[in-house]
This record gives sequence, C-alpha cells and structure tokens, in this order.
Amino acid sequence: MRRWRHFTVVGCFVLACLAIVGRVGYLNFTQRDFLQQQGDARSIRSETVPAYRGLVFDRYGEPLAVSTPVVAVWMDPSRNSLGEADVRHLAALLDLDADRLQAELAASAHREFLYLRRRVSLELAGSVRALGLNGVYFQNEYRRYYPAGETTAHVVGMTGVDDAGLEGVELSFDEVLRGQSGRKVVLKDRRGDTVKDLEFVSAPRFGSDLRLSLDLRLQFLAYRELKAAVAGHRAASGSLVMLDVATGEILALVNQPSYNPNDFTPGDTAGMRNRAVTDIYEPGSTVKPFTVLAALESGDFAADSAIDTSPGYFSVGSKLVQDPADRGVLTLEQTLQKSSQVGIAKVALALQDRAVFDVLVRAGMGSYMGTGLPGEAVAAINDAGLGDPVVRTTLAYGYGLALSPLQLAHAYLTLASGGLRRPLSLLRQEMPPDSTRVFPAALAREVIAMMETVTADTGTAPKARVPGYRVAGKTGTARKVGSDGYDDERHVALFAGLAPVSAPRLVVVVVINEPQGQLRGGGEVAAPVFARVVARSMRLLGVKPDGPGDAA
Repeated sequence: MRRWRHFTVVGCFVLACLAIVGRVGYLNFTQRDFLQQQGDARSIRSETVPAYRGLVFDRYGEPLAVSTPVVAVWMDPSRNSLGEADVRHLAALLDLDADRLQAELAASAHREFLYLRRRVSLELAGSVRALGLNGVYFQNEYRRYYPAGETTAHVVGMTGVDDAGLEGVELSFDEVLRGQSGRKVVLKDRRGDTVKDLEFVSAPRFGSDLRLSLDLRLQFLAYRELKAAVAGHRAASGSLVMLDVATGEILALVNQPSYNPNDFTPGDTAGMRNRAVTDIYEPGSTVKPFTVLAALESGDFAADSAIDTSPGYFSVGSKLVQDPADRGVLTLEQTLQKSSQVGIAKVALALQDRAVFDVLVRAGMGSYMGTGLPGEAVAAINDAGLGDPVVRTTLAYGYGLALSPLQLAHAYLTLASGGLRRPLSLLRQEMPPDSTRVFPAALAREVIAMMETVTADTGTAPKARVPGYRVAGKTGTARKVGSDGYDDERHVALFAGLAPVSAPRLVVVVVINEPQGQLRGGGEVAAPVFARVVARSMRLLGVKPDGPGDAA
C-alpha cells in the first residue's frame, strides 16, 4: 500500500512536470512573439542620455557657468503607492512637507509620472536609494552652477529647472550651449533599477563652450565699487559699463541691485533687470562733447571761440536756459569744462538745425547694438521738431533723448577710437573688428583734449582724476520726469569718460539712479566711482602711466 502511494505521488509529480514542459513548449511555439512583447514591455525602457551643457568662461578662461551632475527623484503613482511611514521618511530626506506630499500622491493616483524633487545632489539621492522604497525612481540630469554668483549674474544669466536658458547669455546663446540629448535602451528590474544597457540609439551631442569678452577681475572690481556707491548714496539703482577701445569688447558690465543665480527665489525679480542694457535715461550733460564736436565740424567754432554767457541765463521761446552763476565770456573749451547750459545752447542755435542730431546718430545713438544680451533697448531719439529752437537747445545738453548706459558707452567709444565707430561684442575677439569712420580723427582728439579739462580743479569732475594717468570725461546730472513734469528732487548722476588720454584703452560709464542726500551731481556721485575703477583697472591691465602723480 505504501509503495503504491509512493509511485502514485511520484507519477503525479512527473505528469505535472511534463504538462508544464509541454505547456511551455506549446506557448513558446504558438505565442512566442506575444510573450516576448509582454516581457519587453515590463522590463525594457528607452531613456534619455542628458547632454552636457557648454561651459561659459571669461576672456582668460575663468569659469563663469559650469554644469554639475544631479538627480531627479520621481514616482509612477498609478502603479505604486507608499505607506504613511515611508512618505514621512522620504519627505524628511527631500526636505518636503510630509502632509503635503501625501496629499499630492493621493491626488496624482491616476498619473504615470510625478516629480518628487529635482536637482537632488548625488549624496542625497544615495540616501533616498538606501530607503529601498518600491516605486521611487531616479533620473540623471545636470544643474548649472555660477562660481562668480551675483557679480556676473546680469551678463551670464541663469537656466531653469530643465537646464534651459532663462536670462543673459544662457538665454541668448541657448542653442549654442545646450547641445542635444541622446537615447539608449536599458533593461530594468521590477524595482525600476537599470540592470543593463542594451543599446545606444543615439549619442548625446554636448553643447559648445562660450568665451566671453568679460575680464572677471575687472568685473569684480566694478561690481564692488558700484555696490558701495549705490549703498553709500542710498540710490535706487546703478549701472557701470567698461569697454575696450581697441576692440569694442565689453570688459565689465554690472548693475545694482543684483541677484544670486545659484540661489534664486521665484518671484524675487527686483534684481534681475539688466539696467545697463534695458533701462534708458536722459543723458544730460554727457551729450555736450558731441555738441562741441558738431560745432567744430561746422568750421564756425574753434576751441578758443568766445561765447558770451552773461548774465547767466537767456530765453529760447518760452523756455529759460540758465547757469548756476554768471560766468561771463567763455571759450568753447571752457563751456564744456564748466558745463555751461547757456554756452552750449547758444552754440547749438548757431549751428544748422540737424547738426547736433546728425553727430549723435553717427556716434551710434539710436542704432541697435546687437550684443546678444536679452532686452536690449534702442535709444529714444528722433529728428521730429528740429525746426523748433527749444528742441535743438534741449537736445544739445542731453534732454529730449534717452539712452541706456551701454549705448552711452558706445557713443564715447566712437570718440575714444578717434572717430571710428566699432560694433560692441560680448564674445572675446581675436582680431579687431571692422570699423566705420564717422568723425575726423583730428576733431575727435580735439574734443578729448577739451574733455580732459573737465577733470581739472576748475572743471566739474576733479574727483574723476586718476593718479598717474590722464583721463577725460564729462559729468551729467539729469532730472527725472515725474507725474507733474521734471522733478527737482529726483536725479540721475552720470559720468562718462576714457583713459589714458594719450592712447585711450578703456571707456567707462557710471550711472547712479536717484541718489539721496546732499550729493546728487555726476561730479560728486558718479565721478569718484569712475576714478576708483579706472585706477585699479589700469594697474591690472598693466597700462603705462601717461600723467603726473603716483601710479604705483
């Protein structure tokens, strides 16, 4: 009886095995393609191979934007769910609110994909993996890091969570930097971990690197001095632009307030405006050198031409033009040196209707500069009303037109280069660009010589002087327009200049918007910033001193 039961059990077992083998063989023969398809659908996935975004460097190879590997943590709520304890552990590691995460998972039960958190560090992702939670997956990606932080924020910009450019050159050169992602086919286990790479469908194409014209040393110097000036004068904002005279390269471009692209809070956009490029101001007396240039071009004026400014005011139509005091008879050079409104107005009225306007346009005002920076404004200048003496008068001393700090710097670059108009560049140039002659070199040098007297003790900007170097420039103090016309309490303080005079190397424009306190003029507020920045820049660049004073 026992032997019979033994053989019966063994027989049943053998028959069952044979049935299973037969069934497997049958299915393998009749439904092979279907079963293979179902198996692949559960274990084989196509994944993106993220492209490495190109790096951004300054002109000497210092990194301004780099990409670091990070991890995105995600789930498929439609297939997996987490217990309350697991949710709390996960939320604690990812620095999320546990109750909010639980509610979001419940509300997303029908979704097949849900990011839990992106841009997680490799170390933190490893801690999450160690929890061994079923249904929590990981995806490799990159995050942008900006070593110079807020110092270069307005030029370099930043990327979003998807590593696409949002501001600055990250946006304007996005197609160059971002590259193209690749694809691969992988075998995954039931927990979603990759077991094996089966096939590389396409390799990622990495983004190209960019080398900017910025000099990080000069950028940091300009940023530090501008920030101190804006804070010291309790100003609303400020901008500084520095250009290389020989190439038209932008060596420094800074604004205040700024922002930190490494720790940007959505909604906090107060410091994001690139004011040097997007904001336009009436430039005030910084336009007067171009009025003087128009006078010299006419042939009716020379540097020593006499202009009677007595009694310190005169009427042009219904407008009263006045100086702070009666300066009597001034030469054309002294008119620029002392920034006489009356003298400049009388010069403008003695010229042809379009003379000053044409000089401003030839200098580049009103032209699109094409630097590649987002939001670049075009100067507000037109020839409407030039037949009206009031329009010609106000245009001659910087009212009735509006420029960005970068456009004003471009115009001064034309003077500094001896009458050659050069395009501006945010990318490093290996060769000087093609230039267009718009003014005679002799006249440009003569105007620069007059501008040098502005920094003398009897000029409006002695605080712009740099020990050891000859500098030339012009102050500007423009009233801002309010609801009831020009506001006597709100000003823009400007200084635009170049150095050294013997062989101009740098053009620098400083704009301090709405300074508070007793000092509000360009000579008191903006000129000292110019002097400190230029003094240190000359030494960093190794420019040979050309003037009196200690240049050590």
